Amino acid sequence: MKSSADDMQYDDERLIKLIAQLHEDALTQLYDRYSHLVFSIALAIVGDTLTAEEITLDVFMRIWQKAGSYRVERAKVRTWLTHITRHHAIDVLRQRSTRPDYQAVSWDSVASNTILSGQDSQELVELSLSRKRVRAAIAQLPEDQKQALALAYYGGLTQLEIAKVLKQPLGTIKTRLRLAMQKLSNFLQAEQESEDTSLEMVATYSMNRDDS
Repeated sequence: MKSSADDMQYDDERLIKLIAQLHEDALTQLYDRYSHLVFSIALAIVGDTLTAEEITLDVFMRIWQKAGSYRVERAKVRTWLTHITRHHAIDVLRQRSTRPDYQAVSWDSVASNTILSGQDSQELVELSLSRKRVRAAIAQLPEDQKQALALAYYGGLTQLEIAKVLKQPLGTIKTRLRLAMQKLSNFLQAEQESEDTSLEMVATYSMNRDDS
């Protein structure tokens, strides 16, 4: 494996290109920048610290192996990492045939854990504002919509699975999620929220849809 010849700080897309060329320093930079995010998402899904740590290492190993498959036109690196983490964490849960107590899943409790590190001050401020706007939008949702959204986003559940967990008709869950996403979209547009954050949430929800 190659190692970078300098200690320069690169943007995300450049780091992925260097990782694809087997530069270890680039992977180290990416890990320092996003390991807290990856761990927080994994922990919110699996509910176990040791398992979340294993998932975090697995995710960055996958990045090392599959960096060449990244396409900047499809998603930003942060969004790409988020999707990989969620998919892997959900796969781990299903392979182990175990799930956390989904009745206890709260958007407020899991969202507060997704703290990024290793960002420059300007980007950190932008991300902080982005999080505040999203949480402000979510705070305006009725409790039943917030709970369904948390189960879909952090629990990785399909609509049918959410209906079983909450003991509600599938049609009711579909309506709750649809209304929640409509309200969030309207709020974020009104607040001129960044396209990246709003689309990331919509994309995540769409991947969990179960129209059966």
